[in-house]
Amino acid sequence: MRPPDDRVSPLQRRRRTLRGWVRAALLACGLASIAPGAAGDQTAPATTETPMMISEAKLPEGFPPPGPVGMAIVKTYPAHRLARTTAARDGDDQMFMKLFRHIDRNDIAMTAPVTMAWSEPGATPERAESMAFLYARPNIGAAGADPADPGVVVEDVPEITVVSVGVRGTYGAVTVRKGMATLEAWLASHPEWSAAGPPRMLAYNSPFVPWFLKFAEVQVPLTRRPPASE
Repeated sequence: MRPPDDRVSPLQRRRRTLRGWVRAALLACGLASIAPGAAGDQTAPATTETPMMISEAKLPEGFPPPGPVGMAIVKTYPAHRLARTTAARDGDDQMFMKLFRHIDRNDIAMTAPVTMAWSEPGATPERAESMAFLYARPNIGAAGADPADPGVVVEDVPEITVVSVGVRGTYGAVTVRKGMATLEAWLASHPEWSAAGPPRMLAYNSPFVPWFLKFAEVQVPLTRRPPASE
């Protein structure tokens, strides 16, 4: 029996990650199948709300599956733990590697998606302001700054409700703006909800997947408006 993801050795973990990336490269070249369903779930049937996507890692515990491309839906995510680093002067690649070194030295399993926070609603998004790796379960590790790299902070995130839309393409500003156009139209037609924070992108694929096959979700956190007084 294979040991749990959070109990394997660093060498075993690196091998698993490498196998996942190699598989992604094969998928991108058409040498393996593209699985319908949630990331890490090779048996979930395809539905109108489940996109065809390259599955490279498991979802964190209790997370809802990826949503449909081009369709705004409301989703609720359970309380979870993540490791976050802010952009500062670093680009996406530097943030990714800081987080990868964090999970590698702490023997933490890689999950999908990777989350990226963007500008406040109404601002023109140009780049991600922070990036985070999600822990598989909220009881792994401990919250606080990584002693080996204070630029990486482990945070506990409470349950959150969002409006979400699936998108394809590069993990950059153009794709975020495309998703935000759908979400802003949805918010305009659903006055019972209002945005409760900045948008974020949930990126499901590694750099080995070609841009035209990459899948992500653009999301805005929600809060219910109080009913209008009579």
